[in-house]
Amino acid sequence: ELIFTSGATEAINLSIKGVAESYSNKGKHIVTVSTEHKAVLDTCKDLERKGFEVTYLQVQNNGLINLIELKKDIRPDTILVSVMYVNNETGVIQPIKEIATIVHEKQALFMSDATQAAGKIEIDVDNLDVDLLCFSGHKMYAPKGIGALYVRNRGKKIKLTPQIHGGGHEQGL
Repeated sequence: ELIFTSGATEAINLSIKGVAESYSNKGKHIVTVSTEHKAVLDTCKDLERKGFEVTYLQVQNNGLINLIELKKDIRPDTILVSVMYVNNETGVIQPIKEIATIVHEKQALFMSDATQAAGKIEIDVDNLDVDLLCFSGHKMYAPKGIGALYVRNRGKKIKLTPQIHGGGHEQGL
C-alpha cells in the first residue's frame, strides 16, 4: 500500500492525476481547498485544462474548511476530494477523519497531503480512513528526494493510472 516516490510533489501528481484518469468514466469533478500547496493546486489547474472541473473550497477565519459546504460541493460526478492534513503556512490541522466520512458517504475518494503532519502528529491511515495519503521524507529527517504515497488496498482497491512510464517499479506506477 506504500509507493515510494521522489517526493510529495510526485506522490500528489500520481494520486490526483492517477485517480482522474482511472475514474473519469464515473465523473470529472474534483474538490480541493484554495489554501492547498502549489503541488495540489497546479495539478488541479492542469486537469482543468484537460476538461475536469475543480471546486476550490474557501477556508473559514480559523483556517478550517466548512464541513457543511464540503457536503454541498460534493456532487454525484465527484471522483476525488483532496484536503491537506496540516497547512504548511498556518499550521491549521484539518479534521481528516470527519472529512473522510463525508467524502465516503458521497461515494468519492479522499486524498490528503500529509507532508506537514508526517513525523509530527500521529497518522493512522486506518483510523483516518483516507484512500490516498502523500508525504515527503525530508520532513522526517530522511534525505531530500524521497517521498511516498499510501494507496488503500484493503476493503476497496484504489486504481491509479501511471504517470511515469518506462519501468515496472513501485507496482507499475
